[in-house]
Amino acid sequence: MSTKRSGLFIGGLLIGSAIGAVTGLLMAPRTGKETRRILKKSADALPELAEDLSTSVQLQADRLSESAMRNWDETLIRLKDAIAAGLEATQRERQTLSETEAELTSPSRPPSAN
Repeated sequence: MSTKRSGLFIGGLLIGSAIGAVTGLLMAPRTGKETRRILKKSADALPELAEDLSTSVQLQADRLSESAMRNWDETLIRLKDAIAAGLEATQRERQTLSETEAELTSPSRPPSAN
C-alpha cells in the first residue's frame, strides 16, 4: 500500500510542479516574447517529464504486483494449513463420536459374581 501511495505522491509532485511552473510563468512580469520563449522550453520538457512519470508509475506498479503475489502465495499456504488442521480436527471428532456411540449402544455386561 505504501508503494502505491509513494507512486501517487511522485506523480502528483511532478504534475504539480509542471502546473506551478506554467502558472508562475504566466503570472511573472515578463514581456510576451520572453514568456512565450520560456513556455516553449517548458513545453519541450513535457515529453521527458511524462516519460519520467510513466517510468515511475511502471516501477511502482511492478513493486505492487510483486508484493501482491507474495501476499497471495502466503495466504494460500495459510489457507491450506487451516484446511488441513480442520480436516484433522473433524476426523478426531468423528472418531471420538464413533467411540462414544459404540459405548452407548453396546449391551451392558452384568457384574461378575465373585
